[in-house]
Amino acid sequence: MNIEITTTVESIEQAKQLLEKGIDTLYFGEETYGLRLPTSFSRTEQQELVELAHSYGKKATIAVNGIMHPDKMATISEYLDFLAQIKVDAITVGDPGVIYLLNKGDYPYSFIYDGHTLVTNARQVNFWAKKGAVGAVIAREVPYEELKAMSSHLDVWGEILVYGATCIHQSKRPLVRNFFSFIQAEESVGKERDLFISEPKKPETHYSIYEDTHGTHIFADNDLNLMGQLDKLVESQFTHWKLDGLYTPGDNFVAIADCFIQARQLIGEGKWTTEQMNRLNEQIEVLHPKGRGLDTGFFLMDPDEVK
Repeated sequence: MNIEITTTVESIEQAKQLLEKGIDTLYFGEETYGLRLPTSFSRTEQQELVELAHSYGKKATIAVNGIMHPDKMATISEYLDFLAQIKVDAITVGDPGVIYLLNKGDYPYSFIYDGHTLVTNARQVNFWAKKGAVGAVIAREVPYEELKAMSSHLDVWGEILVYGATCIHQSKRPLVRNFFSFIQAEESVGKERDLFISEPKKPETHYSIYEDTHGTHIFADNDLNLMGQLDKLVESQFTHWKLDGLYTPGDNFVAIADCFIQARQLIGEGKWTTEQMNRLNEQIEVLHPKGRGLDTGFFLMDPDEVK
């Protein structure tokens, strides 16, 4: 069974480290068209990253998964042409308007459907497969029991986030900026601020929040870690794994990616044991950023509890 691992990337140097560890696909792009990326790369850097991935015999996927309002739709064709020129392997797309342009333009790269929280069933995935998608990013809110039932009905592969931050809300509105305006404060609203909100009467909750040109992004209280559930994913034929380093910078993210690479090898060799899983899980807990929790998200929830 061929397990493919995709990771985000924050720099050229980190990309080299990840490729040398053995990841299969680098995932990156620019903030204008891509959502929630660790770094917004220049066009020159994007070309360099594509060439770097190919030099290792690996792939490069570009994030074009934003909701393209008229201002961005006006310039998206030029970007799609640029991605063809630098020979990207695939792009992630969620906006039907972009998919229309892809099919109309007959671009040389494939696309992966990424409709975020909307991708919750096989019928939807298969609809976009008929429009040309080679795979789909499965919503983080789909629990294991539903994933298992979905698997045999998918016409294309589904990507599962196995590590990283989970976005639970996106709004085009500048919610953080509006708050600071209300209290008459001049503050930065970007990711670098590490801003968060908490639930009323639950000060221990920590929902990361920031703004960019796509609006406001709010993340789950804990980041996701499915190291202990990889055997379930493999049994259900979900063999495209994604690691997101949005809030896990530098060498620590590379080391965490290496833990999943080791897990893949052990599973492939039939040597996956509870002891090995615990060993790698402990390493991830040490490497994960302090102050950010880890759990299994919606994965182990009863489907009836997911609203």
